[in-house]
Amino acid sequence: MSDLFDFGDRVDRYAVMGNPISHSKSPRIHALFARQTQQQLEYSAIQVDSGGFTQAVGNFVASGGKGLNITVPFKQEAYALVASRSPRAERAGAVNTIKIENKKLFGDTTDGVGLVTDLLHNHGINLREARILLMGAGGAARGVIEALMQQAPAYLLIANRTPDKAVELASVFADLGTLHGSGYEQLAEQQFDVVINATAASLQGEMPDLPDDVLADGACCYDMMYGKVTQFMHWSQFHGAAKVLDGLGMLVEQAAESFYLWRGVRPNTAPVIEELRSELTY
Repeated sequence: MSDLFDFGDRVDRYAVMGNPISHSKSPRIHALFARQTQQQLEYSAIQVDSGGFTQAVGNFVASGGKGLNITVPFKQEAYALVASRSPRAERAGAVNTIKIENKKLFGDTTDGVGLVTDLLHNHGINLREARILLMGAGGAARGVIEALMQQAPAYLLIANRTPDKAVELASVFADLGTLHGSGYEQLAEQQFDVVINATAASLQGEMPDLPDDVLADGACCYDMMYGKVTQFMHWSQFHGAAKVLDGLGMLVEQAAESFYLWRGVRPNTAPVIEELRSELTY
């Protein structure tokens, strides 16, 4: 029995922190990664109350934890807390992955690479010279803009219900290529090859105010939400999108990037996505 306890003490510990967190699939994903790559680790979900993030991270570090994923609403707090950051985290102004070494915190963001990897490698979507519409100007949108622009699209338009926020966000990344911000009313008579929903509308069962003719022939529509067919996905199907995708692949791909940062091993995401997809009920 003592051997079991001794072994448990040596297992590297990781966790995801957020609020709410009970719905998180991260423990399941990382357990599948660990089994596949024969890595000995433990991964849990930790709910953190508002105002308690710094203490929760401090407790985790003090107990010997090796790494954290950070989700809503703590990504900006994580950015401020870490001692150093990757260039892409600096650019995004948010951290969703923390690596802990000698009790020093290194912050990264894996959302952008997760989205782009899912689009390119799992769904065969060509982003080069594509006309991309990104809906939303909050943290979810900000975290993926650099990765999208690195694929050399024709241009990227950020649309938001508050146009000034979209314009401001576009200006932050303007050095990366042709990037604009606007409200939804300015989308009239424009068409896009890829439309990405990074708004919170899907959580409320709502739909951004898109023109009926905004989709180009062969357009791909992608909702970062997963676990249900959203209003945006229904709208996309009705308006003739060639591909209508949810964010499950992005979730797994960003997790794989975190796993690689922590363990130096890159898991095969395809069987993990397939297994999680089979467990969804919609």
